[in-house]
Amino acid sequence: MMKKLSAFLITVFCLSAAINAQTYRYIKGWPKEVNDKLESFLNSTLPTKERKVAVFDGDGTTFGQVPYYLADEALYQYADDVLKKRNDAQARKKLAILDEMVKDGNNVGKPYVENRVHFLSGLTTEQIENIGYDCYRNSYKGKFYPEMKEFIANLKEYGFEIWILTASPEQLYQKFISQEFGLSNINVIGAKCVIIDGKTTDHIIPPIPQDDGKAQTIETFIKACPLVIAGNSRGDMDMLNESCGIKIVVNPDDVTVRGPEDGPMNGYTVKSYWEKEGAIIVKCNDVVDPKIKFHTTDWKIRQNRPNPK
Repeated sequence: MMKKLSAFLITVFCLSAAINAQTYRYIKGWPKEVNDKLESFLNSTLPTKERKVAVFDGDGTTFGQVPYYLADEALYQYADDVLKKRNDAQARKKLAILDEMVKDGNNVGKPYVENRVHFLSGLTTEQIENIGYDCYRNSYKGKFYPEMKEFIANLKEYGFEIWILTASPEQLYQKFISQEFGLSNINVIGAKCVIIDGKTTDHIIPPIPQDDGKAQTIETFIKACPLVIAGNSRGDMDMLNESCGIKIVVNPDDVTVRGPEDGPMNGYTVKSYWEKEGAIIVKCNDVVDPKIKFHTTDWKIRQNRPNPK
């Protein structure tokens, strides 16, 4: 009897120690009200035995997108530094794709997003990873939001899987994002393409994580109902509505009133819509660094609005 009691007490002690080990760490850049909500929610997930999944958008949600999306800067930087110095057929073809993208101008539209994949086709996965990583080191190092890094560290402490979704070409973002957050590159999902003999092709594998495609990506590749989803723009609405727990919106726009084409967001700004829906709204500092010269400026791509904190 004593042996059974001792074994029971040891089990209870071990379980208690495991639970107590999962301690919320205060996120310094966010107000107490936000921290209290996050801590309360994460503590409520402690008994959960199923997969605990958190999904984040990339640009503007986990790191800065001002003045330009990293995906655009990476491509235009590569064109200026490499392709314009060549005169072969492949270089001319890729530059023609960029001209088409500039003419399109809508760098959040699906045709533009698909053209990013077409531009990179024929390169190896390693080459594309390095194009993205070099751009990150040259122009975006230090733009990861410290609050989001602290929040993701908290989620890991509570046993969450972390997934990052981006409409940008997958290989372009995998190396630098996985290093910043200590993730497997498998957990960074972007626009996918067929790869043959180590080289990418222009055959895109749907869904692209853009607009409703982000919600479809969760069902197709992650295969779980996330307890935490974070985004920042109108394009994240469908993804955010997949959350089975909390929704976090970073630096939401409060200027543009959305139209009928935006469905339930019609008549609202992004911020007012998510306030109505009860999402947690947070601020992260995202402003231009005047010391950095962006190649994208010379290609006349529209700038993203700054979000000073």
